Parts: sequence; structure tokens; C-alpha cells
Amino acid sequence: MAKDFENEVPAGEDPEANASGSDPQEGTDADELTVDDILGAAQNADAAAEDAVLADLESALLTDLKRLQAEYANYRRRTEEQREVEIERAQGAVAKGLLPVLDDLDRAEKHGDLEAGSAFAAIAEKLRGVAERIGLTTYGEAGEVFDPQQHEAIFQVPTPGATEQTIIEVVEIGYRLGSVELRPAKVVVAVPAD
Repeated sequence: MAKDFENEVPAGEDPEANASGSDPQEGTDADELTVDDILGAAQNADAAAEDAVLADLESALLTDLKRLQAEYANYRRRTEEQREVEIERAQGAVAKGLLPVLDDLDRAEKHGDLEAGSAFAAIAEKLRGVAERIGLTTYGEAGEVFDPQQHEAIFQVPTPGATEQTIIEVVEIGYRLGSVELRPAKVVVAVPAD
């Protein structure tokens, strides 16, 4: 004998009421709450304490988040600065390796070995172009005022009529890479005669 469970109704319930979909509490004058009633209701002590704990936790988490954001921003800034320093250091190492070659080219030019249109002159121009592209600059020329912070005096010549120390000859050109001095200019300085 097969039992029909689909149509079976629990004891004490009216099958007609369930079939019509009516709610037994429908039609009663129960107090219905509105959103304004819920929001305007006074909190009990437990709910207020729980809200205070949640506000403290939220404040602590917000403080932690701000601290982490500041730490990350500082980390990024330091990393970027360190990367720039490493790039400058690598460029400085390359530039320092070029200095003896550039010195030889300057000496060859002074002696007339770099004739215009020669293969050697073309190579010299290409090499000087590379030095300029990486940011290598020269300083120290005859007639400049001597600055012990930038120039290295290898010889002083007492000169009548000189009012200040002035460079009269550049023995070795000074080089800078950006703001970093790679090598001071070695110069002969005219000093006032006593």
C-alpha cells in the first residue's frame, strides 16, 4: 500500500487555509514597524556597547590602514631614490672609464693629430657624443676664477697685476656627471705677486 505524502496535512491544520495562501496573522491589528520607527528606537545597553566596540575596531583598522599606506608610500619613494642613485652610479662608472680615452683625445687634438675629416676625428666625435648623451660635462678653462672646491691647483705662478687667483692653464680637464664631480680640473693658477 503506497502512501500519498504530497497531500498529507499535519494534524491540526486546515488544508483549505494553506491552499489559499492566506496568512493566519493577516488581518490582525499587529503593530507594524516602519523604518523611521526602527531608526528612532532607543538602543539597549548591549547594543550601544557593541556599537562602541565596533567603532573602536573600525578606528583602529583605519589607523592601521593609514599607517600601512604611509609606509608603502615611503617605501616607494625610497626605492625610486635608490634606483636613481644606482643608475647614476652605473653611469658614473662608465663615464670614469671613458675619462682616460677623452684625455687622450684632447691631447691628440692639441698636438694636431685629429685632422678634420679623418677616421680618427670621426671616432673622436662619436665618443664625445656618447659622453654628452650620458650627461658628462667638462669644466675648467683658462681665464676662470680659481675655485678650490672645483679645481686642483698643481702650480701657482706669482703674476704682477693679478688681483685674484685665476686659471692660466688647464693641465687636465675636470668632469662632472650631472651634479656629481667625477674629477676636479687640474690647473695652473696665477696668484697676485707680493
